[in-house]
Amino acid sequence: MSGVLGVVPIGLHWPTLDPFLFCAHHLDHYPAGNANLGVDASFLLGRQIGSDFELKDGWRMYHGREVPGFPKHPHRGFETITLARRGFIDHSDSLGAAARFGEGDVQWMTAGRGVVHSEMFPLIHRDKNNPTELFQVWLNLPAQNKMADPYFTMYWREQLLHRVEADDRGRRTEIVVVAGDYQGVQGQDPPPDSWASREDARVQIWTIEMSGGAHWELPSAGPGLNRVLYFYAGESLEVEGRTVTPNHAIQLRSDRVHTLRASESQGCSLLLLEGRPIGEPVAQHGPFVMNTRAELQQAFRDYQREQFGGWSWKQDDPVHGERGERFALHPDGRREVPPE
Repeated sequence: MSGVLGVVPIGLHWPTLDPFLFCAHHLDHYPAGNANLGVDASFLLGRQIGSDFELKDGWRMYHGREVPGFPKHPHRGFETITLARRGFIDHSDSLGAAARFGEGDVQWMTAGRGVVHSEMFPLIHRDKNNPTELFQVWLNLPAQNKMADPYFTMYWREQLLHRVEADDRGRRTEIVVVAGDYQGVQGQDPPPDSWASREDARVQIWTIEMSGGAHWELPSAGPGLNRVLYFYAGESLEVEGRTVTPNHAIQLRSDRVHTLRASESQGCSLLLLEGRPIGEPVAQHGPFVMNTRAELQQAFRDYQREQFGGWSWKQDDPVHGERGERFALHPDGRREVPPE
């Protein structure tokens, strides 16, 4: 019996399986920035500013008006995991926390009982283009943790561990472990209330880069897990003898070893999302994910009443200065910078 359970096309938003709720792959080739770290007005003509999701000229503004990105918006009941591969993200939230991260960093935020945050993409280069690429993954919280205290942590690129393997012809595959473990390479500790913090949940988030012609085996993880491999860049990928073209999600059995081979002329870029399903009812409306409709209605009432702590920033879309230095300012006032 084949270990490939299904293959479906993917675009900006990718289909996911429990315990994951959502995954988006943002790839935008932004122009040079202006003095406000945004896009000059002349480039914004013809766009639906405030809700610009059309890939025009190779980039989108999303909900941004001058700086691309997502101005303040609320969340409750799940976690966001943001893998910033290129460019920078400026985070600000209702707890008073802030961060600038990018170029390989990861932010993991537990929304829990409620947080308001903004995610802006500052165009820090004024003399050249500002390519920006990121994944945002939504991981569900079980019922007992949906009202946990909000929390965020940074996994700087200098802390993320990876493993490089070579096949019998010396073709390389690099696996970066964001969550979980691979052949003795351990991911960073997840937030304390995360589903991923449970050993039996077996949550795995890996990025995988295969060089042209590389052969690699994705190991078995045992039964009962949802395993999806996203092939988003390359020419073709052979999975157990089946050829898959890019921009497809491949659902795989978790209790099988899967043989992968990249096309000879071009490598493959992959994202793996895997984990044991939470198996609880999901009630979702926009930025809130609960278990029942009544809980959703309560979430909206709570947000309208208390704004999840309020918004102390002067703007709905703050950015953090022209310098490209990465940092994190935590709610307790602790300032963090990447390790040397």
